[in-house]
Amino acid sequence: MNLLRNTTKNASRGRLTMDEGKVKHIGHLAQIRVYLGKMFRMFIYQKDWKLLPMAAIIAGAVAFVTGNSMFVTMEGTMQGSLALSCVCLWNGFFNSIQVVCRERAVIKREHRAGMHVSSYVLSHVIYQACLCVLQVVITIIVCTFAKYAFPTQGIMTPWFMTDFAISMFLITFAADMLSLFISCFVKSTTAAMTVMPFLLIFQLIFSGSLFPLGTNAKMISDLTVTKWGMNSICAESRYNDQPMVSVWNQIYSVRSLEFDGVKPVEIVTEYLEQNHLVDEFTKVTAQAARVEDYNSTAKNVSKCWSMLVSMSLVFMAAAVISLEFVDKDKR
Repeated sequence: MNLLRNTTKNASRGRLTMDEGKVKHIGHLAQIRVYLGKMFRMFIYQKDWKLLPMAAIIAGAVAFVTGNSMFVTMEGTMQGSLALSCVCLWNGFFNSIQVVCRERAVIKREHRAGMHVSSYVLSHVIYQACLCVLQVVITIIVCTFAKYAFPTQGIMTPWFMTDFAISMFLITFAADMLSLFISCFVKSTTAAMTVMPFLLIFQLIFSGSLFPLGTNAKMISDLTVTKWGMNSICAESRYNDQPMVSVWNQIYSVRSLEFDGVKPVEIVTEYLEQNHLVDEFTKVTAQAARVEDYNSTAKNVSKCWSMLVSMSLVFMAAAVISLEFVDKDKR
């Protein structure tokens, strides 16, 4: 079936048929409509909708682990932001890692028949954006059921949930576009699935949250989706205004230590507890853990959003360029 010849729709079966041997190439917009229709039919009839319950399961697992401390303490917000960024990465990567390379032979044939690569890729971009929106909505619903202590005030908008949803979408979409580029670049689904774990590991290592990064590594970190995604979520969550409880927990865990018959740590912890100074102590210790990139300012959040949008556009352009050479595929 050649989607790029003069065609008429079979409405009852949702497919396209060729006019009696007449060859007439259709325009860019018409091709986008054709491919979009194909993708949405595949979503229903080939059960691509299974990506949505998978997103709910992953979000549920993360919410179960991070729900008690996310948006409450510095440590919890840091861990939760990384976990949610990983959820977005996972969703984005799996959405499109195989969508192009699995039908490369068909694309090659249709490209020679008049398919515009830009129209084909743009149809995928639109479809993937819709899929990302659904996954973000599902993730937020799961987090709400997990009773996350969501802030109320937003930074870019009056509502935190709006800012949070936009950040989650941009992270998912940027990861999706990176994965779409890989799918356009590689020549088989095996190669695509081989590359994907390396992409995930790269994103985690250079996120800046798991390991301290040197000057050169920080330059690489600027090229990762996870860094800008985490920065955005932490800034919106007001990370720098939250208490740090790890120091208190560590001190409290060794309060029974005894030196020459004296328990100095216990004396300190009892004094803080009896004078209701524990909260003040956690706020003071939090000053040492403040991160400038997590300042809750519109400048910080807008920078993160701009970087994620820029990455998505670069990946889209790279996908189109790499697929333009499909005719040279010798396989």
